[in-house]
Amino acid sequence: MAVQSLYFSDRDGLDMALSNPDTMLFQSKAEADARDKVLELAENVALWLEKNVEGLSEDLAEKCAMSIAENKDLFGKAMKKPELLTSVSEEVAQED
Repeated sequence: MAVQSLYFSDRDGLDMALSNPDTMLFQSKAEADARDKVLELAENVALWLEKNVEGLSEDLAEKCAMSIAENKDLFGKAMKKPELLTSVSEEVAQED
């Protein structure tokens, strides 16, 4: 019997990671660190959204922030070429 190491982000917590092993348990520390960075970015974006978008609920701010954080590379590229956001949305809609 072999021993296997699994990693998770402390921000997710062990219980959450164990209940979602496909998306929150990782084979390497680097993957878990990357997840932690996404969660840190999402947390800060959510705080910014709550503070700067009047009437936005905490739950919706967290969902929006997570989507932005998970797609940070796309948003970075969209700063120079905004139409990328709509072309990606169209591609997703066509897949459905």
